[in-house]
Amino acid sequence: MQRSLKWFAVLTTIGMLLILLGGALVTKTESGEGCGASWPLCHGELIPSNITPELIIELAHRLVSGSVGIMVLILSVWTWKTIGHIRETKFLAASSFIFLLLQALIGAAAVMWGQSDFVMALHFGISLISFAAVLLLTLLIFEVDKKFEAEKLVLDQRMKKHIIGVTLYSYIVVYTGALVRHVNASLACIDWPLCRNDGFALPATMYEWVQMGHRAAAGLIFIWIGYITYLAIKNYKHQKVVYWGWIISFILVSLQVAAGALVVITRLNLYIALAHAFFISCLFGVLSYFILLTTRSKANEIALSQKKKQKNDKNLPMQ
Repeated sequence: MQRSLKWFAVLTTIGMLLILLGGALVTKTESGEGCGASWPLCHGELIPSNITPELIIELAHRLVSGSVGIMVLILSVWTWKTIGHIRETKFLAASSFIFLLLQALIGAAAVMWGQSDFVMALHFGISLISFAAVLLLTLLIFEVDKKFEAEKLVLDQRMKKHIIGVTLYSYIVVYTGALVRHVNASLACIDWPLCRNDGFALPATMYEWVQMGHRAAAGLIFIWIGYITYLAIKNYKHQKVVYWGWIISFILVSLQVAAGALVVITRLNLYIALAHAFFISCLFGVLSYFILLTTRSKANEIALSQKKKQKNDKNLPMQ
């Protein structure tokens, strides 16, 4: 594989991660209107005259998103031509650019015409899909499958169902977390793990329901991934990609839950809030790779079965 393609894929993946963190930063600092109701220019000016911190954050996010968007397009075309023979390449190449473009259009529409908080909460999730597609392309380029002997991987039905289920559910967790930010419900509950630790009570306002709903969703995914990790350790010690993949997933979800708690305890410390977004982005990337492996499991099972049959046929005594 060309070294230049590998380096470019790594840089593009890092760039996608910066877009995710930049979007979280814009929301956390309430800089979405830093450039006014003007897009792609700031206040209708190519070079803004009235510089504010919010303008700098919003403009930097736009510049990074635009630059990385070009990189994603280049990577999509490059991988299509170079490793297009790999089954997933073309789908991932198209998805990475399409979802990034969709994310940009939603962001632009929000600036120019405004959008409801429930629609804007999709913004982060759409970017996350594009990031996952770019990450998977990078893993294909580096031939990670071969290094982990993923071509020999066969998953049982229970593990397949867990992988698909928890990945889809993780998107719900992401959405509820983004909704917490967009409706300004981050401190609707000032304690953790309960909304008010001095006594149990149902949420009293919509903001408290959003906050506690996200906490409940995050708690469930923590338990779910913990259980899947237990299954992986128990049944897949011989499959390094499954064994270590789920251990890494459990570490990431633990860090994500801890960061979520610290966001409340520290009263919205910016660095912890960005770490919270970083951990869930990495976790979604790992889960997406498991989805890719799940789609290959059946083909691997058939191929291994055929090899075993051919080997047995060769060992049969001559009549």
